[in-house]
Amino acid sequence: MTAAPGVHHAIRRGAVAWADGRIYLGRTRAATSNVSFGLSRRHASSSSQEKRPRTALFFPGQGVQKVGMVTPWLEAFPRTAKPIIEEIDHCMGFKLSDTIAEGPSKLLTKTPNAQPAIMATSILILRILEREFNFDVAQRVDVTLGHSLGEFAALVAGGYLEFEDSLYLVRKRAEAMAEATQRAVKEHGGEYGMVAIVTEPQYLSPLIAAIHDFVGHSSAGSKGDSSEDVPPIEQVHIANVNSKNQIVLSGNIERIKTLSTHVRQFLGHDPRAVRLNSDSPFHSPLMKPAVGVVRNILSRKSRVKGREGEDIITFPAKVPCVSNVTARPFESRAEVKDHLARQCLETVQWWDSIKYLDQEEKVRRWIGIGPGKVGRNLVGKEVGMRGKDSVKGGGVWGITDPSEIEEMLRGLEETERLSEEENE
Repeated sequence: MTAAPGVHHAIRRGAVAWADGRIYLGRTRAATSNVSFGLSRRHASSSSQEKRPRTALFFPGQGVQKVGMVTPWLEAFPRTAKPIIEEIDHCMGFKLSDTIAEGPSKLLTKTPNAQPAIMATSILILRILEREFNFDVAQRVDVTLGHSLGEFAALVAGGYLEFEDSLYLVRKRAEAMAEATQRAVKEHGGEYGMVAIVTEPQYLSPLIAAIHDFVGHSSAGSKGDSSEDVPPIEQVHIANVNSKNQIVLSGNIERIKTLSTHVRQFLGHDPRAVRLNSDSPFHSPLMKPAVGVVRNILSRKSRVKGREGEDIITFPAKVPCVSNVTARPFESRAEVKDHLARQCLETVQWWDSIKYLDQEEKVRRWIGIGPGKVGRNLVGKEVGMRGKDSVKGGGVWGITDPSEIEEMLRGLEETERLSEEENE
């Protein structure tokens, strides 16, 4: 086994923010409130899974890209990483790996490059855990989820989507999103992007309600209330509810500034606004053209050799995956396709997803895989843990560098041992 410097730990049997935001908008939950891990009967299971703490695997979205983010992995695990990097370049039709490794940053940050680069890096790290450390997702993980773009990596990890199909889909989605932004500038003028709004927790619900009142519509969160019907000219949308004190607005920057001023006057409260490093208004009605592109690709068969003629989506898969659109596990192949397409313009229900898994499904171990630490820090803050937490019998870990593997694997073993002792 090839090991990174300082990484000599092995586990018994394998185990299993973001610039593009999230939010809960008082959507109807009747259709999904009863969907729990009883759903996991449709997925692989074992008796050992019942004895260990429930575990979630989560992946980051756009904005975490960094030049050189695969280099430590290639140096530490060349046997596994090199073939995956070659596969990435083959699927892309050009050497995306050169852009990831050498930049320049301005080129890597462009949406058509950033999205496949982040998703590919996340899966590369996961494959290293699987192949170098016998990290078995089906045996050690109860659920996967990803923030916006990260949902594609979550679906690959869960067995719903092949890596090659996902790379192609993400690249085409990203190109469509970039083109939609260019079209908005041409047709409506102005500057577009995303702005995070940070407030005190007690002001979050009034803030969201005030935004809806001023904008004149609410962000969708269910099949019956889709943002596909919202006129793009309105140009401001709640893109994400990331936590109990943070949302992200997406659209025309000047209109977002005007909206922020109105909200401050209305609430008598001054939330902090932070411009995100994004040149596109993700998760807004302006992204509607990308929905059709994703739907079209998802209607085709798999591109993977050996799976020709098979549906691009596998269902049921290895483990449940929580949808950004509903904050509940996908229930069918048709729902995966519908939500994955709509996700381009719908609000990312991240906070609701974390609350659901933490409070209702009692997930106690959270493993973030992929570039950047925003996701780990945000999840840790919401569930009140960082690293291993012996009191709560779980922990929150982020794997962005080979040096972080040992702590995570040791934490998993220790929490499993404690759980076994409690069950004896």
